[in-house]
Order: sequence, then C-alpha cells, then structure tokens
Amino acid sequence: MPSQNYVLFYVESPAASATFYRDLLAREPVETSPTFALFALDSGLMFGLWSRHTVEPAAGAAGGGAELAFTVETYAIVDATHADWQARGLSILQAPTTLDFGRTFVATDPDGHRLRVFAPMPEAEGAQ
Repeated sequence: MPSQNYVLFYVESPAASATFYRDLLAREPVETSPTFALFALDSGLMFGLWSRHTVEPAAGAAGGGAELAFTVETYAIVDATHADWQARGLSILQAPTTLDFGRTFVATDPDGHRLRVFAPMPEAEGAQ
C-alpha cells in the first residue's frame, strides 16, 4: 500500500495561510506558488495548503472540515503551547482539558481548520 504522508488543507489564500503556519511552526515552506504552499514537518508528514478556488477536481467543502493534531510529551507543554497560541491571537475552541486519552486543547487556523495539541495520558494513569 502507498505511504500516507501528505495532509492537504483547502484554504482561501495559500500565501496568507503559509504566513500563518510559517510563524506557528517556526519553519519555512519547502514549496510555494500562487495556489499552493507545502511544509515538511519533523514527523515526515508533508502538510500542504491548496487554494480552495483552484483545487482539481473542485472540492465541495468549505474550510474548517479538517483537524491537524500535534503530539507533545507532557501536560505542561500542552498548557504552555495553549498560552503561546492564545497570546498569538489564535481562536481557541477548547481550553486545555484532560480527557480519557490525555490533556488537550483545540485552536483554529484562519480558515477554521482545527489544530489540536495533546499529550497522551501517562502510562501509570492509563492502566487504571
């Protein structure tokens, strides 16, 4: 089976979204054009931002229909990332909370796509 190593978000403005993600991810895109931008993430995942106006074949869904999750190591990093993203002005849909899988919060990008940061529940707690 082919490798699943790309995620694409359909966005209003690839240039504006590339600027948002360049600042958020602290990295430059590896590819840009008027209708597309691509980031290479540390995990090996390629993260693309494609103009919703030029994607072929045309996509029926508006923005905000996807979620990109970022795994971090500790609950403290979840809380620190939340504070950082809130200070940057990201819209927060869910404040940091502990759920059955661990600690998480959810923010949105300018197109309404959900950005989840989470730390898995520590093994000792999850085994109960």
